[in-house]
Formats: sequence, C-alpha cells, structure tokens
Amino acid sequence: MNKYAKARAHTNIALIKYWGKRDERLKLPTTNSLSLTLNQFYTDTSVQFDERLVSDQVCFNGKILDQAAARRITNFLDVVRTQTGMQTKARVQTTNNVPTAAGLASSASGFAALAAAASRASGMRLNHRELSRLARRGSGSATRSIDGGFVEWHRGIGDRTSFATPVAPKDYWDLNVLAILIDEQPKKISSSKGMQLSQATSPYYAEWEKLCKQDLKKIKIAIKTKDFEQLGRIAEENAMRMHALTLSASPDFSYFAADSLKAMRLVQQLRANGIPCYFTMDAGPNVKVLVEPENRASVLSTLQAAFGNDKVVVAAPGPGVQYLK
Repeated sequence: MNKYAKARAHTNIALIKYWGKRDERLKLPTTNSLSLTLNQFYTDTSVQFDERLVSDQVCFNGKILDQAAARRITNFLDVVRTQTGMQTKARVQTTNNVPTAAGLASSASGFAALAAAASRASGMRLNHRELSRLARRGSGSATRSIDGGFVEWHRGIGDRTSFATPVAPKDYWDLNVLAILIDEQPKKISSSKGMQLSQATSPYYAEWEKLCKQDLKKIKIAIKTKDFEQLGRIAEENAMRMHALTLSASPDFSYFAADSLKAMRLVQQLRANGIPCYFTMDAGPNVKVLVEPENRASVLSTLQAAFGNDKVVVAAPGPGVQYLK
C-alpha cells in the first residue's frame, strides 16, 4: 500500500448554484448544479498514513491545527478509514492558493485535493466518478472540482448516484473569469449555515428549486452552442436568485458588501455600453465576472481602476485533480 500521496485540485465557480441539502451527513443536494473549474485558485494537499501516530496531525498553510480546528478534516479521514477498513492515523499538509472561507470555493479545492491524496495514500484506486462521490463527503462543491472545465453535479437519489460529471473540458471554450477580491476574510455565516437557514425559512425556496432545473437546461444549451450572452445572463440571474433566498430568510442575512454592489453596477454599466460581461457570486462578497477574451482588457481596466490592480485576478478554465510527486 502506498501510504503517501500528494494532490492538487482547483476551485470552481458555480454558474448554476448549489444551495441546500436534503441529507446533511451525506451532503446530498436538493438540486443539480453546474460549475466552471478555474486555473488560478488551487489547493495542494499531501496525506501520509503513519502507524506511529496516535491522532491525525493537520498542518494548514504552515500552521498546526488543534483538534477542534482540524475536526472537519479528521471527520473526512474517518470516512476514508471506514471505506478501507484501516485504522491508521494520518499526517496532512495542505496549502491553499485561495483565500479560505471567503466565497472563492476554498473548501471545494481543499476537499477535492484531500480526497485524491487520502484515497490514493490509503490504497484506494478510484475513478473520477468514485472520487467525486468521496470528495462530496467533505464538501458538496468539492464533488465538482475533481474534473476540469464545465462540470455538472447530479443530485442523484442517494449516495451512490450523487456525483459530478464533465460537461465540456477546460480547452473547449476560451473564456475568462475576473475574480474581484473584495474581502478575503472568512465570512461570518458559513455556506452550510446559510443554506440551512435559507432552506428552512425562505418562502421562495420551493420556487428556487424549480427555477434551478430550468436554468440548468438552458445553460447546458448555451455551453453546447457557445452562446456567451445566454450563458452569462443565466448565471447572473441564478446567482441573484440564490442571494434572494438569504435576503428572504428569517432572520435575513446577506453576503453582499458595499463593494459587491459597486462591482455589479460596473458590470451592468459595461453591458449598457455594449461590452458583454456578466457577474456571479457564491456565498461571500467576492464577485466574479465572466468575459470573452476580446473584451477582457476593457473590463479588466475598468475593474482595476475601481478596486486596484492587485484586487482583480484573471482566471480561465482550469484542470481537474492532479497527483503531484
């Protein structure tokens, strides 16, 4: 058994959002979702199972985590141990090239990389579909970071049928995502808590589920036909519908910051001036702007003038999980 492995996984930006679970333990979603894996944000994670250890040791961005802080990672390792029948504790080292818990899908890249490294180090040999199912147990959105390019997560009818599959590879369509780093601090309300509150209290949640199904069908057609304006419009509307759930929850809450609203207005102004670009936001204040390469320079200069050169990162479709030496 190879007791050591290292993997890299990239974040993804959901174009059709995942916002709600029907099974908290298995992280089974209420709806399908669709994302684009990004090349600029990623997590590197190594896992070494060592029989001399009496407990898991987790080093995150150079800092040793205490048991409370490492619990989510330890719980995931327990899933791997249960599936393999092993008891050995592990040494985990993970480095994030993405702000943590700031709405930039750090948990997606983090648990996708952890799933890949832990499964291989434990002797499991999983294909992408099986690895996607395993990653889901750590973070729902991680199920989509196993593959590159456009990826769909199927809600399934249970654990075995809830996984992600590729829709189009990373080199299928030359697009850019401009990520505006408005606030890189961890958000006050986690995605999990936000989902639970929205699902339990928003009077519009059932309608959200219906609209997601419609949005998914339309956006897959837009991807197939490379209809950028249709893709962007659907993604923007779907994002705003998700955030409408937080505003209509009880008590209401929001992931918007003042600069989030400023970024949205700038994108709308650029569109009004004939430059096609569209925004989306996950559970955090940072805004991502979809744009085609021929319009990237003008959109980038506008956003840099408003937020600063170092606050706008140019990303493109990224790869699936990779194993590192």
